[in-house]
Amino acid sequence: MRRTEMLQEIREMRFEEVYFGWNESRLSQEEEARIIVVSDRTFRRYINRYEETGVEGLLDNSICS
Repeated sequence: MRRTEMLQEIREMRFEEVYFGWNESRLSQEEEARIIVVSDRTFRRYINRYEETGVEGLLDNSICS
């Protein structure tokens, strides 16, 4: 497994962990974004893409091509 693929997989797992915590209202969106080290805006984008297409929406297009 290449490094970029491994990092992508880690990003997906970390996002799913914080997404379910956010969805259960344990932490705010801002706090969840801080946990996965992204901006609030990026976290909102991840949420939208995840809810529309699932894990595939989180894929980094630069490594999927």
